[in-house]
This record gives sequence, C-alpha cells and structure tokens, in this order.
Amino acid sequence: MNSLGLPKRPQDTRVVVAMSGGVDSSVTAAVLREEGYDVVGITLQLYDHGLAVMKAGACCAGQDIYDARQVAERIGIPHYVLDYEGRFSQDVMDDFADSYLRGETPIPCVRCNQRVKFRDLLNTARDLGAEALATGHYVRRLLGPQGAELHRAVDPGKDQSYFLFATTRDQLEFLRFPLGGLTKPETRALAERHGLEVAAKPDSQDICFVPDGDYAAVVAKLRPGSVEPGDIVHIDGRVLGRHQGVVHYTVGQRKGLGIGGIRGEDEALYVVRLEPGQRRVVVGPRRDLARSVVSVREVNWLGPALPDGAGLEVSVKLRSAQPPAAATWRMAADGTARLELHEPQHGVAPGQACVVYQNDRVLGGGWIAGTAP
Repeated sequence: MNSLGLPKRPQDTRVVVAMSGGVDSSVTAAVLREEGYDVVGITLQLYDHGLAVMKAGACCAGQDIYDARQVAERIGIPHYVLDYEGRFSQDVMDDFADSYLRGETPIPCVRCNQRVKFRDLLNTARDLGAEALATGHYVRRLLGPQGAELHRAVDPGKDQSYFLFATTRDQLEFLRFPLGGLTKPETRALAERHGLEVAAKPDSQDICFVPDGDYAAVVAKLRPGSVEPGDIVHIDGRVLGRHQGVVHYTVGQRKGLGIGGIRGEDEALYVVRLEPGQRRVVVGPRRDLARSVVSVREVNWLGPALPDGAGLEVSVKLRSAQPPAAATWRMAADGTARLELHEPQHGVAPGQACVVYQNDRVLGGGWIAGTAP
C-alpha cells in the first residue's frame, strides 16, 4: 500500500493534480512527484482570464495558469490547460447571479467544487487513467469502518472542510488531500525546498470571477436589467430609504445600508431579511436576527444512516468564518433536513452552506433554504 492508500508502487500509480497556480496545489504536485508518482498536472480555464490578468488574489487569473505551467516544468511533469469556461459559466456563474436575485447569499466556490472540479475534472482524471485526483485543499481524508471519511484539517486557521461538504462518497473514494496534515508555514517551507517560485505567492482572497469584490456589478452584467431599486423598510413597516438592488445586501449586514443615522433609533440596524419579489430590504435591531430553526435543502450526507426524522446531536457551521454551534439535526426522506439550534444564532442567511460535524468529522451538509425564530 503506497502513501495514498493505493495498492501499486508510486511509479505505477498515476495521479492527476488540480493545479491552480497557487502555492498549495503546487506543493501537492511537487511532493507527489518527489515520492515517485506518475503525476499529471491540470489547470482549468474557467472564464475569460483576459479580464483579470495580473489581478492579485484572483485564483483563476491568467497569471495563475502561467505559474502552474512554470511549476510543472520545474518538477518535470506534464501539464495541461482544459477549457471549462462553458461549464463554469452555466454551473457556477449563472447560479451565483440567480441566487443573488433570489435574495440569497451564494458560495460559488462550493458550487465550483461540486459541479466542476469534483465532477467534471474527476471524470477527466479517470479518463486519463489516473487512480486518484489530488488537490491542495486543507482537509483530511481518513479511512473509517464504512470507507473514506472527510475530516477537518490539522491547521484550524486553514481548514477548508466547510467548502467541501458537497463531496460525495464516490468522489471521496477517488480524491486525495496531501496537505490536510500540514500548516500553511510548513507548506510554504516545502515550496521553498522544492525551489518553487510561488513559495511566497499570496493566498487567493476573492472569488475568481469577482477579483475586485464587486458582486453586484457581476450580477448586473450577467443579468442585465434585473437589478432594480426598491425600498429599505424597518421591520415595523416604516420606509426608511431606497436601495439600488437587493443584490447589494445580505442578511446580517450592518454597514453600508444607505440609510444613515435614523432619528429616534437607539439601536443599530441590520438586514433582517430580503424580499426580492417586492424589491424590499427589511432591517431591524440585532435581536430580530436571532434564529433557532434552519431548513436545509440539497443535503449531501456522509455520516451514518439516520432514520427519517430521528434527531442527531451535532455541531454546525452556518458561515465559513463562524465557530461551530450545537444543534439537533433531523433528516427527511426527500433530501431536506431540519436543524434545531440549541442557542439562537444571528445572521443566518439563505444560500449559505450548513455544514454538519461530529468532532472533526464532516457528516455532510446542505444549503440554507429558510429560517425561523
């Protein structure tokens, strides 16, 4: 059994590495190549890179394709760039725009993993005769009694398990995450040891097709004429001002509401909910954000089988940067779930991911469809 848990010698084992041009995927390829694996590097062209060339922190910009190619040459592996623009536009960018117009707060990186990298690229890796697809994600794949399990990374500050909840059991059998047991400084040290020019390259900060962070402008470009102005309304019914489109707002937002200081208000105001059908942004004090029940759709379950409606005590993350919260999870036969939070949480936004954990293991998750006090 080799280091990837496969039965052949490394030199007889082909591994495709998804190379984004960043330090993490570059080190993944270099480490596997050093161990003797038959490594093939693949970089995906996901959108018109000419729009973002040299935009620092944009993970799919043209510069990143160049960097990935340079790393491949340095470590001596074949490297291919695949044009996935059509798939990415339909499965990720269109979904992103439509979600915002529905008043949701989408996470396109999850959709990209779910619909492009871990579906289409994984199938391409199999077509190339690979026995595994390796990525630079900070997450661990461990073997349990029922097969491969998904676990948090060793480095809590870099853990990316929240963004990989949609990984299926079948995909998890084929995927490998060599960096899950490393810290970021250890990864950069490996890049330096291998002489990789990307050793000091900054991490990606923005969504790749929104390199300047202006989500609303992207939605307006993808859906011309659909971003319409409307009222900003207090939860008690008072009209406080006007907005230029619900896509500029998300549940829990406090700053940049565009209503200034409201005379007579002794509490800060937050976005409590969005009503895109009426083009309304509803605001109120923080206490009106408290939610104890969350409905979840498109559940991907990696944990043990649960009877319909049975409660399971878990911890959940409702946003990537929030700490886990204790909750009871109840599955339904139709692929949805009900989450009952032990303590109310604030700023739970439809469209975000609800990821379920037991200790460090990812049991699964889904998309937040709605909430209730």
